[in-house]
Amino acid sequence: MPDRRTAQEALTRLTVDVPDWPEAGVTFKDITPVLADHHAFSAVITALAAAGRDDHGTVVVDKVVGMEARGFILAAPVALALGIGFVPVRKAGKLPRAAHAVAYALEYGEATLEVHRDGIAPGERVLMVDDVLATGGTVDATRRLIEACGGTATGASVLMELSFLEPRTVTGDLPISTLLTI
Repeated sequence: MPDRRTAQEALTRLTVDVPDWPEAGVTFKDITPVLADHHAFSAVITALAAAGRDDHGTVVVDKVVGMEARGFILAAPVALALGIGFVPVRKAGKLPRAAHAVAYALEYGEATLEVHRDGIAPGERVLMVDDVLATGGTVDATRRLIEACGGTATGASVLMELSFLEPRTVTGDLPISTLLTI
């Protein structure tokens, strides 16, 4: 079973910085080489899923939420690893049924996220999974969506945190597990 250190080493070795994408001044963290490497991807999923377990390895969440779009790639296998369901949080207008919506600020713009109103049942404990914690806006908006459904966001598990953007000033006391801090 791969450990956290293996996941961190894989992220450091395989993530590619793409300067000035999607716009000037932004450095995009391309994780596709991590996803293409079976051992790295497995290590990352195992490490991310650890945030949904207690110290004894017991699963302590009822659902995993993944944020569009790279969060989907990570959250779905995390949910499978934990033996629980996956719920997508989508950009506005992408869900076919009644949804809750929250607008928020991004590192380089604004967006609206939505979740199906029945995606999370009242009282369910939810782990949020995403690739990058940048400004904290996506995690905070997703937490508000979970709460609008009646669920409880127990924490977030992310590949990397861009600490220079101070995302935890937005996410507050939410427990966040980060594999790599930049």
